[in-house]
Amino acid sequence: MNPKPPTLRIDIISVQPDLLHSPFQHSIMKRAQEKGLLEVVVHDLKKYGHGKHNQVDDYQYGGGAGMVMMIEPVDKCIQQLKQARDYDEVIYLSPDGELLDQHLANQLSLSKAMIFLCGHYKGIDERIREHLITREVSIGNYVLSGGELGAAVLVDTIGRLIPGVLNNEVSALEDSFQDDLVAPPVYTRPELYKDWSVPPVLISGHAAKIEEWRRTEALKRTAIRRPELYQKWLDQKL
Repeated sequence: MNPKPPTLRIDIISVQPDLLHSPFQHSIMKRAQEKGLLEVVVHDLKKYGHGKHNQVDDYQYGGGAGMVMMIEPVDKCIQQLKQARDYDEVIYLSPDGELLDQHLANQLSLSKAMIFLCGHYKGIDERIREHLITREVSIGNYVLSGGELGAAVLVDTIGRLIPGVLNNEVSALEDSFQDDLVAPPVYTRPELYKDWSVPPVLISGHAAKIEEWRRTEALKRTAIRRPELYQKWLDQKL
């Protein structure tokens, strides 16, 4: 009897695969894989490189500083992966890609299989982006040494949304940004510490009042800390 396939499989192509082992061997991502809900497989692009040194980069045409990842090794790796299954997306982690937010994470979490390509050096041959990539994603307006850390962030953001990964699935629905608001303050025991007390409403047992308080605090915090999100929320209500 064949084992049930994972809810989501993610293949990551990298020239620095060792950077990606630890993030998926701990905590929630580890449990997701142990439950058979998520499968993350990291592929060393150098196995598809040229010559005895497994070359995957070369000088850029027209001159300029920095090496460029070559199209042939990337194409060979992607085509080999596609022989085993169909992929919903082939994503390139890029500083100029679509900015990752919770709505994009929600959308990608519905996929069955995806390939993530981690850039390195000066970047990748533009023909890879034109012919092999279906989507480009950025985790922020800054530049990293490679796409590996971005890939790890994207896997974590998506993986925790898969049904069954979190012990309490309602938790994911209450995360910051799910409704374009940041999360409200949270408290735990002790009720009183150094004269610092928990808001009385949270220990009142009145569910409706607690929910109202949380909503109000989320709105206040969003308006102060992320005014652009607050304005987006207001615009949606008009």
